[in-house]
Amino acid sequence: MFFACKLHSAIETVWPYLLGSVMKGMKKCYGGVIVASIFMVLVLRYATTQNPFGQSLSGSIMFNTTNQFEWVKTNPLEWIRYTAVADVEPLQNNTQVIPMDTLVSSLYVQRNLTKEERNSLLTWNQMKHMVNHSQALPNAVEASKEASYAWNGLMTVIDEEKLHNDNRSGNTKEKQCPHYLNRMNALELNDSQFRLLVPCGLTQGSSITIIGSPNGLLGNFRIDLTGEQIPGEPEPPIILHYNVRLHGDQLTEDPVIVQNTWTAAHDWGEEERCPSPEPDDKKKVDELDQCNEIVGKDVNLTSKVFTHGNGSNLSDLGHDGFQTKRYFPFKQRYPFVATLRVGSEGIQMTVDGKHITSFAYRETLEPWLIGEVRISGDLHLISVLASGLPTSEDLEHVRDLEVLKAVPVQDGKPLDLFIGIFSTANNFKRRMAVRRTWMQYPQVCSGSVVIRFFVGLHKNQRVNEELWNEARTYGDVQLMPFVDYYSLITWKTVAICIFGTRIVSANYVMKTDDDAFVRVDEVIASLNRINVSHGVLYGLINSDSRPHRSPDSKWFISTEEWLEETYPPWAHGPGYVVSHDIANAIAKRHYNGDLKMFKLEDVAMGIWIADMKKDGFDVRYENEQRVYNEGCRDNYVVAHYQSPRDMLCLWQKLEETKRAFCCGDGMR
Repeated sequence: MFFACKLHSAIETVWPYLLGSVMKGMKKCYGGVIVASIFMVLVLRYATTQNPFGQSLSGSIMFNTTNQFEWVKTNPLEWIRYTAVADVEPLQNNTQVIPMDTLVSSLYVQRNLTKEERNSLLTWNQMKHMVNHSQALPNAVEASKEASYAWNGLMTVIDEEKLHNDNRSGNTKEKQCPHYLNRMNALELNDSQFRLLVPCGLTQGSSITIIGSPNGLLGNFRIDLTGEQIPGEPEPPIILHYNVRLHGDQLTEDPVIVQNTWTAAHDWGEEERCPSPEPDDKKKVDELDQCNEIVGKDVNLTSKVFTHGNGSNLSDLGHDGFQTKRYFPFKQRYPFVATLRVGSEGIQMTVDGKHITSFAYRETLEPWLIGEVRISGDLHLISVLASGLPTSEDLEHVRDLEVLKAVPVQDGKPLDLFIGIFSTANNFKRRMAVRRTWMQYPQVCSGSVVIRFFVGLHKNQRVNEELWNEARTYGDVQLMPFVDYYSLITWKTVAICIFGTRIVSANYVMKTDDDAFVRVDEVIASLNRINVSHGVLYGLINSDSRPHRSPDSKWFISTEEWLEETYPPWAHGPGYVVSHDIANAIAKRHYNGDLKMFKLEDVAMGIWIADMKKDGFDVRYENEQRVYNEGCRDNYVVAHYQSPRDMLCLWQKLEETKRAFCCGDGMR
């Protein structure tokens, strides 16, 4: 597999230019001389061709082979590595093969933990049979296996802390998860590679800005956003491969941008090209075109743009001062400012302020798992800036810490409502925004409503350490025994039902997201108006939806996963409530291994309830249209897609006006 990746990269580098040169050479009488000369150059380049991950096939020097975590206590400017790639043999997998059952069972070994630490694991042991009962969910086994590595690594650190009485909570949090990273220095990459460690992953709103200019023989370059390497695998996954080919490739002679992913298990995915070979197939990601239609099209440019350094106009300008030019955002020896920005559905690329491409996240390749930015090729690199990075709270500067801590659960005390919030490990800011806003409702502070974040482990040990410190500080995080993947969020739904009925006993159980603002008082008031305590599903009900059958959809469902043409009624995920009996039945069926797993968690709840109806449950669907699935409208009950700043603004409006007014532009 590793050799195949090297060969693929070599072909990717050599073949497009060779074929293009041959085609162009055939058009000219001296084409044979050009092809012969270029071929000799390419043979030499092939001898030093890099693999998809920046390791060359020949050389004599290796730089920066130190452990990636050793820079924690260094100056932030030293967190950037510039690596001249050299001779590296393929990694040999000498790791002892450990049976899957052994790996998973290691997640549930009894640990020497304090009471406050155990409070973060109240549902942990009750999910130990999840893998055996969840074969229908994609990546279930992998997520548990990866979690075992992450958990054992975290527990090793925790045990060492206790052994040496090392109070790590006093460490500067900015050093663990910096808000931004910056490097300004002119670098000629050529056969070398620039590498920027992203210590705590990316989150929605994070961005990577690159300033440079294509140079060299071809001007081709690539940007790879890579994930965390898994023990036993030769290289980390590539979550986004952004390849700029100024002279085309085997499919076209024109400039093209190719986007793709790579994993050790599945090799290269299906590539996406801009301009697209199918221009009528206009896909969108975060409501932006997958490829801006202007790319590769003829555009009119003014004479002011096309002038030589001495001010003289180019010879092919028309009489009206315009020139028709085929647009492509990158040009050899011309500087550019390119920004990769993380959205809710995918990653967007803008160049010189213009949106160029979008790339939708693929399964198991979510942005919070990105660990490094790698840039290579014929590029004069001027600057790289990573901003909007996930940063944990500096506890030394939290003045209202006691107010933000969760009220401990009291045994035997009945609850009006339990709310479980989906969150990912490095979404520190979102959780803090929720703590400072709607978790301050009087019902929450009094303990009649209990709220907990449900968070899977991260592949990055530093993120897990930060998450562990956060969990034992605030007491409102429930850790999950698996690595967070979008395809596994249904496991969190089950965990919420377990917590709401077995850990506490709540009349109603609610599920929401960490970017949703919930008016807790209005949810309780609405449930009281319904005045039905059994068989209730309350939320924005969808009664006539169909599975997405397109493989390109984030919500793609095959006929093997769901055969029927429509789904049973279900409530949208940003905020729905079920009564105690429904949540309890889900927990019971989970324990018995009778719960059908489905990767769309809100639809899964609808499927489970439909099955209960067949077994005699009397179900009542309460449609709440004030649950806004894609933004905010005045008088909302739940407002989705709210940033931390939006959360604070909404809370301020509630406190000042006692009315539910939206902030900003409202609907997304």
